[in-house]
Amino acid sequence: MAEKLTAEKIAELEHRAKAVRRNIVSAVTEAKSGHPGGSLSAADIVTVLYFAEMKVDPSKPYDVDRDRFVLSKGHAAPVLYATLAERGFFPQSELMTLRKIDSRLQGHPSMKSLPGIDMSTGSLGQGLSAASGMALAARLDTRDYRVFALLGDGELEEGMVWEAAMFASHYKLDNLTAFVDFNGLQIDGPVAEVMSPLPIPEKWAAFGWHVIEIDGHDIGAIYDAIQTAKTIKGKPTMIVAHTIKGKGVCKMENVADWHGKAPTSEECILFLGELED
Repeated sequence: MAEKLTAEKIAELEHRAKAVRRNIVSAVTEAKSGHPGGSLSAADIVTVLYFAEMKVDPSKPYDVDRDRFVLSKGHAAPVLYATLAERGFFPQSELMTLRKIDSRLQGHPSMKSLPGIDMSTGSLGQGLSAASGMALAARLDTRDYRVFALLGDGELEEGMVWEAAMFASHYKLDNLTAFVDFNGLQIDGPVAEVMSPLPIPEKWAAFGWHVIEIDGHDIGAIYDAIQTAKTIKGKPTMIVAHTIKGKGVCKMENVADWHGKAPTSEECILFLGELED
């Protein structure tokens, strides 16, 4: 098992995650539309994946042996775009073209438009099926890349998620690690009230997955969970990450209304001030 992260590395990743959050807020404000709440809640997870775990190279974005990442909750595209830009896949200035005509950064990620996107997503429930297919392909092709997926908790209301859960368990896809961004809110309110997918950990365990629960904003815990997942043989791993919608911006935190609303220019200035190191 890999060594734990040093204090210096954790500090570096926290700094990266703040930069990602600042770019999420700035890009969504500039676009005057988008999904900041669930992008901010997932920022720490995606940062750890791209800066401490995944084998990816911005100079070779289509390398057959790269690790894959599927943003199943595709409406949270701002977190993926901000992370890819921070990682060097494209210029950070391009983030300000989010959702604009002819931009490569549309409201949902497109693998045909932008290097670093491994799967086009947006229709909720489909991403885990794609990730499971990638993981099975790695086995059939005898390649050692790993596949990661990020789902929203509201997305677990989609039936296709559970078909994919059965598939991944049946084929013993231990090269697949998924996360649930469990912030408890979706566009219409608390997930427990809209169409409850609870209890989340117990359901994934019942479908044959190895389950780990963590604080989704604890950089060390995220990293350690990924390392544990790599030691599990014969079953996929689901990391249930307890997060805060709108994490990092007080006005947004735990407020369902910020699921799909852009800040005003005045709010953006205040929010960016909160996200300074």
